[in-house]
Amino acid sequence: MGAYRMGRLILSVIIFLCVYISFAVVREKRFLWVWGGIILLYLLRIISPLESIRLVNWNIIGIFAGTLLVAELLVESGLPSAVASFLSRKAKNVGWAILYLSILSGFVSSFTENVATVLLLAPIAFELAKRMKVSPVPFLVSISISSNLQGTATLVGDPPSIILADFCKLTFNDFFFLHGKPGIFFAVEIGALFSFLYLYYVFRKYTGKAGEMEKKKIEDVFPIILFCGLIAFLVLVSSRREMFEKIGGLGTMLFGLLGVLVRGRDGKVLKRFDWETLLILCGIFILVGTLEKVGAIELAARKLGGFTKGSIFLTYLLLVVASVAFSAFIDNVPYVTAMIPVGMEMANTLGMEPYLFAFGIVIGATVGGNITPIGASANLVAFGLLRKKRYNITFLDFVKLGLPFTILAVGSACVFLWFVWR
Repeated sequence: MGAYRMGRLILSVIIFLCVYISFAVVREKRFLWVWGGIILLYLLRIISPLESIRLVNWNIIGIFAGTLLVAELLVESGLPSAVASFLSRKAKNVGWAILYLSILSGFVSSFTENVATVLLLAPIAFELAKRMKVSPVPFLVSISISSNLQGTATLVGDPPSIILADFCKLTFNDFFFLHGKPGIFFAVEIGALFSFLYLYYVFRKYTGKAGEMEKKKIEDVFPIILFCGLIAFLVLVSSRREMFEKIGGLGTMLFGLLGVLVRGRDGKVLKRFDWETLLILCGIFILVGTLEKVGAIELAARKLGGFTKGSIFLTYLLLVVASVAFSAFIDNVPYVTAMIPVGMEMANTLGMEPYLFAFGIVIGATVGGNITPIGASANLVAFGLLRKKRYNITFLDFVKLGLPFTILAVGSACVFLWFVWR
């Protein structure tokens, strides 16, 4: 590699690392750091604005934006609150009520943003804890970590899922079955089964009655119909990969815009829309695309491959453990975006399909964020809600519940992936 190419590679890596570090340090307006890094790439003439536009997967961006709009309307419909209220009233005691809410949190976050899920279910958890005269800390923590776990189950659940779909060219249906084998959805559900057994063990001591919760009704059926239509559309277009790549994002955006036109004219949905994550996703595509262009991804894969000496098992173990460890303290979006192409390149070097390594990275990174309160946005929200209501929660309190949950979820899911995709 010539001096000029090596210089471009080093500068690109330095800029990416600076942006990466900013995610660990800065909690607000992080998109400014991402796009600041991109502007530096422009000024250094490593890429051009036109090249950066081509590096963004606009189909995936369309799916993210459209789904987020529909999810916001779904929250306003009152459906999640009504279901949560129903489950709480049917539970035989508080322990089961919180377990049901945790499972519901996981299910809802498969299709909606994790932070919205926590905000939706938190009031019910606080009310249950108040009636039982116990601390709401384990309740809020369990809801937040459950939402993080299930976000990877489907294409529309979380940004890391969308990034995975982009790099591995996965459709909505591929998350369930891929090349005749169970997809990442089933790995996540196996992880959920083991981790929820752990939550049952934790909450078995809460045997008091929950009492009657306020009955909540569905206020608007249109968002529910729209949501069901969107899922049906994604399933249909996923039957042909070419069709999914051409109209998946466009069609999803049309569903979102239809919802805004019919039910979101007051502007509330657009005000709550996660513009920051949208800008970050676009920027991350550009930054990682630049790393790939200058050869940094290939170089990193070769170095890691030399460290594991060509062992598929050691490579898989290294990628999963590193993903869990890093994501316990930093945002998983830049990590996943940087590491999936590295894992894919390592798989290519070893002469195997990329799915084992890519799935392991995503599960390790998304669930790894459950170890600490700073590892995921949903955890920070739960942490903040508890502090706001003057409940004392320490870093260690969160780790005590989050660490065993993470070990069981990641361990069981990744063992399943090994036997299916090896």
